[in-house]
Amino acid sequence: MTNFNWLLDGSIVGTYLLVTMIAGIMVRKYVGKVEDFIVAGREMNVYLGIASLAATEFGIVTCMYTAQAGYTRGFAGAIPGICNAIAMFAIGYSGFCVTKLRDSGAMTVPELFEKRFGKFVRWLSGVVIVLGGLLNMGVFLRVGGQFLVVCCGMNLKYLEIAMTVMLVGVAVYTIMGGMLSVLVTDFLQFVVMSVGLLVVTFLVLDKIGWDTLVNAVQVNIGPGGFNPFVHKDLGWSFVLSNLLTNTAAVLTWQTCVSRFLSAKDSKTGRKVYTGTAFFFVCRWVIPGIWGIAALASVAPDALGPIGIRFGEKDSTLFAMPYLLSQLVPAGMMGILVAAMLAADMSTDASYMLTWGSVIYNDIMAPFRKKPWPHKKGLLWNRWIVALIGLFLLFWGLWYKLEGNLWEYLQITGTIYLASMSVLLIACCYWKRANNWGAIAAIIVGAVLPVLSLTVNLFIQVPVLDEAGQMIMREGKPLTIGWARHHIGDNFVNIGTFACVAVAMVVGSLLKPKGTDS
Repeated sequence: MTNFNWLLDGSIVGTYLLVTMIAGIMVRKYVGKVEDFIVAGREMNVYLGIASLAATEFGIVTCMYTAQAGYTRGFAGAIPGICNAIAMFAIGYSGFCVTKLRDSGAMTVPELFEKRFGKFVRWLSGVVIVLGGLLNMGVFLRVGGQFLVVCCGMNLKYLEIAMTVMLVGVAVYTIMGGMLSVLVTDFLQFVVMSVGLLVVTFLVLDKIGWDTLVNAVQVNIGPGGFNPFVHKDLGWSFVLSNLLTNTAAVLTWQTCVSRFLSAKDSKTGRKVYTGTAFFFVCRWVIPGIWGIAALASVAPDALGPIGIRFGEKDSTLFAMPYLLSQLVPAGMMGILVAAMLAADMSTDASYMLTWGSVIYNDIMAPFRKKPWPHKKGLLWNRWIVALIGLFLLFWGLWYKLEGNLWEYLQITGTIYLASMSVLLIACCYWKRANNWGAIAAIIVGAVLPVLSLTVNLFIQVPVLDEAGQMIMREGKPLTIGWARHHIGDNFVNIGTFACVAVAMVVGSLLKPKGTDS
């Protein structure tokens, strides 16, 4: 049972979706060239940039994995958000790398690399960015649909239909208006999302109480729920891994960088970063509190059947939406679902656009003998966004996530974050860096995370059965691989960054001086 009322709450959600679609489509007339479509003509101001970046980086998938972190790790689960905020504020305040990137006039990170490392490095960078980005985004739709099913009491057979309708709606205004539509709808979505998050958080604290949350963490998790360094599954490697990953994301994650590159100038972009930094703490803390509230009030036995229903083995992902389905009253439930859909639509639109811009600007560009007319460029960009939408739809329909959602997102993101961040730093500040080092760094950066995701398909992992006997279990789906079992996600990430840096240095030094790039 759920408190979602299809007449009252459904009307609220439907009205919001209609207003968003109209607003997104109306700005299509201002898109006259490729630069308008990809970087909004570079006219974004500070406040619109802050709202857009905050809305983009908070989707239903964000709410789900941050709430899962709160449910399984307590307050210590918010450490990634703190690392992200520190990195964003420091980079925005100092302008480290991003000022040079914006001042170069590039529309994507790989475009800057061509000026230093040549066309092949630009193309190869585009390939790994799209690979990592699409794998990362691949689980968004299913997770969003699962939230709606659990929270609204929707029949499971309508999950795919709901996912399809939402994706088509987002794709329509993104295809028509590009970044201009994304910025306008992001602003609306930021307002709705913020109201929904605050209202539900106050409700949770009023109904359950802060003392109950603290006690639940102390009883169920212990000191590790407050201090990540003493948590049995976290420790210093978790903190360092997240600091590296989040710093790299601020520098090169395409949805973040696209906002910086859409700004009027680098000074405006830096203000967007410093102004958005604190939100990245909020995006982990607020859903984390919801997850802890679920820990305090939802019995694990209630979650098992939900996981079985979806075919997912880790049912902790559903603790938060199950709690909200029981706690949030009708009327307010409509505001909550509208807020979550606002967050999800913003994320999906921006992700489709940014990965599409890399395909057009960096993977296809080397094969163009001369620049295309704007009309032809816009047509290709729109087709690319549509094809990305189809890929995400089919991937989301059949892929089953196993294990912790945040670890999956971190590993898939590292496919390009490690190499692109090292390349960007070297490109901006190391004169000896060259294409040999860049190619070596890209290959190493992609190989290690991909191996950690796929080697489990071919290698059996020894585990203990219920009787404590060692048995051989067949390789499990992508998120729990051999490397993850024996080494751990955090060390895979740290090792990837270290190996990429070494590859860049060694490769660059091996190339004789004076050799053409």
